[in-house]
Amino acid sequence: MFRNQYDTDVTTWSPTGRLFQVEYAMEAVKQGFAAVGLRSATLAVLASVNKSASELSSHLRKIFKVDDHIGVAIAGLTADGRVLSRYLRSECINHRFIYEIDLLVGRLVVQLTEKA
Repeated sequence: MFRNQYDTDVTTWSPTGRLFQVEYAMEAVKQGFAAVGLRSATLAVLASVNKSASELSSHLRKIFKVDDHIGVAIAGLTADGRVLSRYLRSECINHRFIYEIDLLVGRLVVQLTEKA
């Protein structure tokens, strides 16, 4: 995709009236695949569609272990998901090092939303 001086900010319009950052985000959504999580009182299941763009492309992981009690499924671009899962993992490690207990899932979600 062609990059120019108008694709660095979401509020910068090109001379043709386009917002390139919005178009890039829409293209990223088109390239993502579905992920779903189910939870009961005793267990949880994460599942994701894992299609390769071609026969020659490598296998992409869509489900990551964050901590012993937390996992995450990615439904978009895997590079973005890896960055976010790495952040979640470091937050869990830091919390366990400081407080010596597992980080609550709700608190981790709040930290992730504040980062985003």
